[in-house]
Amino acid sequence: MEIEAGRSALEHAPAEGADRRTRDRVLELLGRGAATAAQLGDALGLKPAAIRRHLDALLAEGQVTGREQPAKGRGRPAKVFTLTQEGREGLGGHTYDDLASSALRWIAAHGGEAGVAQFARAQVEQLEARCEAAMTSAGDDPLARAEALAGALTAEGYAASASVIASGGQLCQHHCPVAHVAAEFPQLCEAETQVIARLVGTHVQRLATIAHGDGVCTTHIPGQVKG
Repeated sequence: MEIEAGRSALEHAPAEGADRRTRDRVLELLGRGAATAAQLGDALGLKPAAIRRHLDALLAEGQVTGREQPAKGRGRPAKVFTLTQEGREGLGGHTYDDLASSALRWIAAHGGEAGVAQFARAQVEQLEARCEAAMTSAGDDPLARAEALAGALTAEGYAASASVIASGGQLCQHHCPVAHVAAEFPQLCEAETQVIARLVGTHVQRLATIAHGDGVCTTHIPGQVKG
């Protein structure tokens, strides 16, 4: 019986190892931004049933979370998957983040909170300029500009989307390149929120941030919804 059990374990080991490697690749892809099961399957060359099996396992492990994105037409809305905080931490690669955090601590020690805020504003200036250049044909309507901004931010790696809700609109960012650092220095989030307000042309309200443990950075954009 012990010999049979040992043989069975050896037979299953290669398959389990392959599954783990595939799931690690899924986590790496989600580390770059949110994605649907279809997008992940295409990237990895996996059939729908196979990618769903891996996503179910990662959901059970608490590494990823899924949420339905607003449908742009008829049909069932697609589910978008993102990393949880545990999933992000499991990816590692925080060496650059640790260096950035150390630099900001030095700025805080020598320049105070005002110094950190000034640094944060300087960091997002180039992002603002690039996004503004990509929004030249968006017009003046804040909701239309939010849609254009979502596309510009996605091109910058933020995996952003915009949707219309009863009270206006929402801009969602499913990936944050500085989440680990912003958890300690919220001035980075505040500077980014100010950029969003300037780019859409109206006051906005940040409802949630990845840096504070939420699954998505969510910004509310007030505006009238046309009937």
